[in-house]
Amino acid sequence: MKKQELIHLHGLLAEIGNYYEETTPAELDLDDYDSLGVRPTSIHKSKTDHKTAVFALADGITGAFESPERSETVSPSAD
Repeated sequence: MKKQELIHLHGLLAEIGNYYEETTPAELDLDDYDSLGVRPTSIHKSKTDHKTAVFALADGITGAFESPERSETVSPSAD
């Protein structure tokens, strides 16, 4: 993946995180991501820095869906 594509993915994940926090009462655990200090607008950072940030952000977002507090079940059948 090229750096520009990785930055774009970083921005999309950041938007997903923002949307989740705006539409649910839960907050994402993004301590690892925040400690990196790399944002989608940090274009001067290296590709490796953005890759690390993308993985940390994705882990924080998916961690919210794995929490035991969520009791919603999804039907295995399609409409």
